[in-house]
Amino acid sequence: AGGRAQPSAATLPAPCARRLKDTKVRAWIGLGGNRADSGALLVEVLARLAAVPGVALLRRSATYRSPPWGRQDQPDYVNAVAELETALQPPALLQQLLEIESSLGRQRSATTRWGPRCIDLDLLTYGALTLQSKDLELPHPRMHLRAFVLVPLLELDSGFVIPGRGPAADYLRAIDADEVAAVVPLPPAGMEQQT
Repeated sequence: AGGRAQPSAATLPAPCARRLKDTKVRAWIGLGGNRADSGALLVEVLARLAAVPGVALLRRSATYRSPPWGRQDQPDYVNAVAELETALQPPALLQQLLEIESSLGRQRSATTRWGPRCIDLDLLTYGALTLQSKDLELPHPRMHLRAFVLVPLLELDSGFVIPGRGPAADYLRAIDADEVAAVVPLPPAGMEQQT
């Protein structure tokens, strides 16, 4: 669930935690999976996120199909991003994402990285916060390298700026054109072509 070394809740330094307490912040979440039911799981994730106290789902991107990143010997992924407004601090929001993943059958492996998964939730950004801790890194440390994150993100906010890095559109232009072209929007649910 995003740039962290261990799937556990992180703690923020006291001054940072005090500033964020009782503040509503915009956060962006990356969603993905490459199992047959992953598209339906994306919908379920959004419903579960919207039900978390202190979290409001503001909008979500279209769903995209993309080739696997890292290991190529696996099915294509479905991906989307969602924008949230939250009163939760980053460690608590990350913990909610991990719990949703687990409740939907995600099993993390210490030995397999970038392998197949039913659902993957990444905390991409949390306001303009930049953070590096043992458990959480914000913004997500590889979001600027991934067309499957940047394409849906820029669909929703063409001027998005990655905290500490710069305009997301600049990073998308730097990614190989074939990789960008491989991120393909899927038709809305119920609108798939009949064969």
